[in-house]
Amino acid sequence: MKEIELKLQGKIKRLSNHTFKFDERVRDGWFSAVYFLKTKEIVEKFHKDKIVTMQFFQKNHAVLCGTDEVIALIKTFADNPEELEIYSLKDGDEISPFETVLTISGRYQDFGYLEGIIDGILARRTSVATNVYNVVKAADIAGKQKQVIFMGDRDDHYTTQAGDGYAAYIGGATAQATHAMNEWWGKSGMGTMPHALIQLFEGDIVAATKAYHETYPNDEIIALVDYNNDAITDSLKVARVFGSELKGVRVDTSRTLIDQYFLRNQDLLGTFDPRGVNAELIFALRKALDDEGYHHVKIVVSGGFNESRILEFEEQGVPVDTYGVGNSLLKINIGFTGDNVLINGKHSAKAGRRYRPNPRLERVE
Repeated sequence: MKEIELKLQGKIKRLSNHTFKFDERVRDGWFSAVYFLKTKEIVEKFHKDKIVTMQFFQKNHAVLCGTDEVIALIKTFADNPEELEIYSLKDGDEISPFETVLTISGRYQDFGYLEGIIDGILARRTSVATNVYNVVKAADIAGKQKQVIFMGDRDDHYTTQAGDGYAAYIGGATAQATHAMNEWWGKSGMGTMPHALIQLFEGDIVAATKAYHETYPNDEIIALVDYNNDAITDSLKVARVFGSELKGVRVDTSRTLIDQYFLRNQDLLGTFDPRGVNAELIFALRKALDDEGYHHVKIVVSGGFNESRILEFEEQGVPVDTYGVGNSLLKINIGFTGDNVLINGKHSAKAGRRYRPNPRLERVE
């Protein structure tokens, strides 16, 4: 692995002293489309002195992420990087469809083979940042600034966690499930108990929570209460034991199950989908906690939440304090394109494309 320390004056918005780790095989073209490698050889033979300007854009309203990583890539693997002229927006900038986010000017053979890798970095990081931004925005439509926990560790290969966690941070998720997700921006992972812990205590949520508190006395107590598919009963059990020490309960009911609360109160059924973590269950849980004086206990929900589902909850005023979101945040739905648009300073682009100067771009020194 090649490591590079990157600190760019006037460039870094949130990521200041991070060591990026790149696979050295990038230099050998291992991760570049073969036609880029062939083009590099041909240009070296026939047009080695031409100066091209390559610009990068995408087609959505989005939150840009990945620019610092891309610049580190170029500084590490481009030939003669000191001769390249780079202009870029910053990680965290909101961007419009077709807005130029990055330009690179120099000899094609010095950097052109990196085009696809640059597209890929920007696509993944911007997709995650934008997905998170949209979810955080949905969770805040009432202006209550509800927390979103980034829980994407089980939804992709573990090697993606650090970059995805940084992109999620850029999008607005400051609580994340693993230490790796926090690596680039300097915090630690957070979390309390999984279902496995309760299983090992044979479904005894109180015993599991006591063991957790004894082992991690400085952690806030947030009990997972859906293991027995009886979230309200188990929430009250824990609350009665821990009282003011209980900070929250998390409901993660499977979408294939109907909580015992509805099976005991079947007169409530028939007007909504009772499966999983639904609005009626959370309303009932909040009421049950409040009726016994546990107004301080916050409610965390997880399991299949995305932007539209969070919006639905918020529009109904469902009393959720924190959303745990995973899979939906990792959808790669924004693609970037790199185009050569100038040759020796003159307009030269394929049909349908043109040079789009952007006054927001800043020179990278």
